[in-house]
Amino acid sequence: MTRDSLAPLVLSLVSIGLVAVLWSRCSVKPDSVVRVPPMFPRPALPADDLPTAAKVEMGRRLFYDRRLSRTGHTACATCHRQELAFTDGKAHAIGDTGEVHKRSTMSLANVAYAARLSWANPLAAKLDLQVRVPLFTEDPVEMGLSGREAMIGKLLREEPVYANGMPLAFPGDAAPFDVDHLVRAIAAFERTLISGDSAYDRYAHGDKSALTPEAHAGMDLFFGERLECFHCHGGFDFADSVTQQNAAAAQGGAPYHNTGLYNLGPHGEYPVGGRGVYEVTRDLNDMGAFKAPTLRNIAITAPYMHDGSIATLDAVLDHYAAGGRTIAEGPSAGVGSKNPHKSDFIQGFKLSDDERRSVIAFLTSLTDEAFLHDPRFADPWATH
Repeated sequence: MTRDSLAPLVLSLVSIGLVAVLWSRCSVKPDSVVRVPPMFPRPALPADDLPTAAKVEMGRRLFYDRRLSRTGHTACATCHRQELAFTDGKAHAIGDTGEVHKRSTMSLANVAYAARLSWANPLAAKLDLQVRVPLFTEDPVEMGLSGREAMIGKLLREEPVYANGMPLAFPGDAAPFDVDHLVRAIAAFERTLISGDSAYDRYAHGDKSALTPEAHAGMDLFFGERLECFHCHGGFDFADSVTQQNAAAAQGGAPYHNTGLYNLGPHGEYPVGGRGVYEVTRDLNDMGAFKAPTLRNIAITAPYMHDGSIATLDAVLDHYAAGGRTIAEGPSAGVGSKNPHKSDFIQGFKLSDDERRSVIAFLTSLTDEAFLHDPRFADPWATH
């Protein structure tokens, strides 16, 4: 929908005050650089720090800048690659110093809507604060910038792109070259990473030919009570806890679930260092509870689970069909389906071969090719 195509309608509707309603259904708000797909709600953007074109462009530059790391070899985009829906294709993320992390990299698609921003930390609820974690955390090292704030300021002042652009991004601010403004710029860019133009979306918007019969059958299974998928992966973002503009609270409550991935020892424990929300709360009821991430673009974001321990979507279906994973031997041996802390939604199910193919076809229909190749999100430093 464009302004030109709306013009005749706008003229006829001014007298009855419906212009605002029409604008609310457009894919691009006139006062924002955050493009919202049809039928998506507006994200809950910070009223005192709204994204602007200048701020987002600085954030995009910083997101792809390898100089923002201890060795100069790692950028945010190293672990968040656009062509992989801003994941990295690895079971475990690798930090700037070569440290292998215990968790996999989550997609940044639709992060503007995320009510929680980490695999298992319920305190990580604000994007501006979360951006600081990969920049400065020491356990594990990601970008490795702790204690290097002076270097950041020097880069922002001496690199012409930033020296000219940061004051424009933050007009009137006395110190646009400090860490706070760097973080705010990156967060502004990340809020524009909205994915909502998949085959499924086109179907939902009225194009009934957008889904193949096989994918349509998979959609019916996905949203049915037999598989229970939609309980943890529902709504427009296929996640169970989102925030949006004018919402009284996050939808869906706490987005953490034990899916029976492990069952160690007498108390249903998970491997040390990967025990989920329990590592924050020390409440045994939170053992193995991890975030249910968005399923958008899920077909290209393998491997799966918080630790990348399941390689394919077919194997993911095996896990849920069994009601939890059984590991026969080794240090992680155990019957996950019997984990006492497992979610009530993980009960197991049976699928025929045709049904299995249908579910995977539906999950594949959530891939947004335009998002994966949108030049607005691409590396601005790249030379072609």
